[in-house]
Amino acid sequence: MTEQTNNSPHTGVLLVNLGTPEAPIGKALRPYLRQFLGDPRVIEYPRWLWQFILNSIILNVRPKRSAKLYAKIWTDEGSPLMVFSQKLANKLQAELSDEVKVVLAMRYGRPSIASGLDELRQAGINQIIILPLYPQYSATTVGTIFDDVFDVLKTWRWVPEIRTINQYYTHPLYILAIMDSIRTFWAENGRSQRLIYSFHGIPKAYAAKGDPYPKQCLETAQTVSTQLGLAEDEWEMTFQSRFGPEEWLRPYTNETLISRSKDGLKSVDTICPGFATDCLETLEEMAQENRHLFLEAGGEAYQYIPALNDSVAHVALLASLIRQHKQGWE
Repeated sequence: MTEQTNNSPHTGVLLVNLGTPEAPIGKALRPYLRQFLGDPRVIEYPRWLWQFILNSIILNVRPKRSAKLYAKIWTDEGSPLMVFSQKLANKLQAELSDEVKVVLAMRYGRPSIASGLDELRQAGINQIIILPLYPQYSATTVGTIFDDVFDVLKTWRWVPEIRTINQYYTHPLYILAIMDSIRTFWAENGRSQRLIYSFHGIPKAYAAKGDPYPKQCLETAQTVSTQLGLAEDEWEMTFQSRFGPEEWLRPYTNETLISRSKDGLKSVDTICPGFATDCLETLEEMAQENRHLFLEAGGEAYQYIPALNDSVAHVALLASLIRQHKQGWE
């Protein structure tokens, strides 16, 4: 490791988000999807079978289709997930000043976890906190980040001290940040008849094997709703973004929106508390596609409440988590 000066931080933070293709084109989507969908934590089929399906079918069809969806949300600055993640990392570094060194990494795509860890090593960091940007734990998200981190560290001669943050789904500052984002949105845009929390889904079989994700999602939604003073008929929780033929966690967001609209619900607010930053699943699937489904089925007003992104409350939450987990380290 590189020698530090007395003023250098000894603690580093690897801030990890999902990842994003580098451009909204099929050529960029193919390697991104190969890495993402090739992760055995994400797809738990037998490797030989899934690799055949992935390489012979999915990677010949899905990149072009996904590229069209990414093109709908791409900005002049680039991918929204990357833009918001980098702004969040920069603000977090400014908030923590010389307490720690913050480095951003992506589980899939670039900057990679390996490059992020190496940047911390080159800075002489000997204590590292791994902070996945996922409030609720799932093996498909947080678990696979830890897998990649320790796979990298297996190759290092001198392994630093490591601490991991598994989840923060009911942390007081997280709940407060979600509540404040909802209240601020309502104050500026008005309040609809019902608030729908939409979380990214996972296959039902994963939960049956012990993944705590659905229970943590429900606890987040219940805690926020209780503190907002919402009645039982003023909110509900759903799951989005399913993939493949098997059953995923229910109820499904798109089916729920269509059903509620047909049942006479005229206006709805949606929020995705499991997404730390806005991305394809929130900006295209939730804010565009599901809006169309709800209105097409008879609804009159649909609003999407943005993710926490690089907000002051989000920075305060992450800074608090880091300070909490670095206690005892000099």
